[in-house]
Amino acid sequence: MKIASFNVNSVRARLPNVLSWLEAAQPDVVCLQEIKVETDSFPRDEFSAAHYHLLVHGQKSYNGVAMLARAPLTEISHSLNPDDPQARYLEAQVNGITIINIYAPNGNPVESEKFPYKLDWLDRLIARARHLLAAETPFLITGDYNIIPQPQDCHDPKAWEGDALFRPESRAKWRTLCNLGLTDAFRALHPTQANAYTFWDYQAGAWQRDNGIRIDHVLLSPQLADKLVSCQIDRNPRGQDKASDHTPILVELKL
Repeated sequence: MKIASFNVNSVRARLPNVLSWLEAAQPDVVCLQEIKVETDSFPRDEFSAAHYHLLVHGQKSYNGVAMLARAPLTEISHSLNPDDPQARYLEAQVNGITIINIYAPNGNPVESEKFPYKLDWLDRLIARARHLLAAETPFLITGDYNIIPQPQDCHDPKAWEGDALFRPESRAKWRTLCNLGLTDAFRALHPTQANAYTFWDYQAGAWQRDNGIRIDHVLLSPQLADKLVSCQIDRNPRGQDKASDHTPILVELKL
């Protein structure tokens, strides 16, 4: 089973790119983030024509997550907090496993209310992971975490000092998730690989200079970590015209 995560940075603006990538990569499940469209305005027909079932939790102009799967999807939840209007979470079951698709808050500027919101949101995610682990549910959490876990996960660690993505508080939340017993699929198979990035800013020639960061991740529960076959970052979509500033990460599980 091949599961992919892709922050598309506006699904309507990138639709030809995304459809072309789906045709080439042929994932069984795809988690999209930052779709930037309301639920009812999501381009369902185009993805249905590519033979995907759909779940969408959208929001006008900002945020938004969607899940595509070859097999039927059963929605479990689309929020970690019913009082939160931001569309950042989608949890569903497919082929007997639970897949959580997240677009975690950025948290910048740190001095604003956005950083406490980020940390609180991550605390809710941690609580949900604890619950699923206690129930021995096979699950994975994938998406844009907006966290750079370690210095090796960015081109220039000094440049990210003080940024919400690299602040000690954010990285501590990442470690808490991992210390619950979750496995970082990419680092489990590529522990020392350098220049393994999933995001390059549009500014200052970051893509051309390979000045990137790794903030899109796949965390696996113990049941799924045992079935991990491969995890790769597909850099090709980032080099296309009108590309998203992120690129997909794909994990293959032997179920």
